[in-house]
Amino acid sequence: MKHHWARRNVFVFVIVVLMSISAVQAGDKENTTATAVPVRMTVTLSVLGDRRMPDVGRQDVMVKQGKERVRVTGWKHADGDGVGLDLFILIDDASDSSLGSQLNDLRDFINAQPSTTSVGIGYMRNATVDIVQNFTSDHAQAAKAVRLPTGSVGAFGSPYLSAVNLMNRWPQHANRRVLMLVTDGIDRARRTNRTRISSTNPDVNSAATVAQRSGTIIYGFYTPGVGHLHRNFWEATNGQNDMARLSELSGGESYFLGLRAPVSFKPYFEDVQKNLDNQYLLEFDARSGNRAGLQPISLSTEVAGVELISADSVWVPSGR
Repeated sequence: MKHHWARRNVFVFVIVVLMSISAVQAGDKENTTATAVPVRMTVTLSVLGDRRMPDVGRQDVMVKQGKERVRVTGWKHADGDGVGLDLFILIDDASDSSLGSQLNDLRDFINAQPSTTSVGIGYMRNATVDIVQNFTSDHAQAAKAVRLPTGSVGAFGSPYLSAVNLMNRWPQHANRRVLMLVTDGIDRARRTNRTRISSTNPDVNSAATVAQRSGTIIYGFYTPGVGHLHRNFWEATNGQNDMARLSELSGGESYFLGLRAPVSFKPYFEDVQKNLDNQYLLEFDARSGNRAGLQPISLSTEVAGVELISADSVWVPSGR
């Protein structure tokens, strides 16, 4: 009996050792396939209230990819070294005519942009975009292109599919990318599929994926739409939730005052401008596998009173 138990213990020991060796070899193989690749993204710095923005250096920024900290290789203010900004303003043609009272503030915001900012203007309709002004550094010309919405819901209205359509048509270069969406957020193309408040909208997920892949920061501005849907608390609340989700996932913000039209967009524009003025270009060595894809990242700093705002995922190229 003793010999039987001794042989069994030796057998178990050998199995455990072999499993441990296999696990180590598999881990070594996985580590060898991971390659460090350079990644760049735009980060917005924010402080509470009217406090002065403190100096934040590269050594103050920590980046984690998943649970692992990665090496930060670059950190510079976005207005240096000729880095430009592409700013596109996309207005929902299904918006109510009350939006007209906000257009002069929008034109003032456009005209106040620095010379390094190119502005584009478009109107969303039927899940596509009618571009009325391509990117231009002639801000007066861009401001003149702003018009009243047509007040038509169209046959297939989705602000998120329109955003995807625009981002896929965006010129490819090194400029920062910011998209301002003026809409009620209601996805009229998919509303019959919504079963409860805060349920996930596939179009929002698609738009968030494209925004993260392309490095586009999205700011949402709520304005009531036409038709009976904007008076439906269920639909209007879902629309605002969708806008807030998309903005948050892309590293931006959304602005609304309940379900009413805001008295003025001017405070919102001032907040966006403060964000644009405090953006930095972050570079770090991301871990890449055999295929390109979105990877979750988190940023932090120990500088007191400073918040780092960014997309929660970044596109990492293949390490091959």
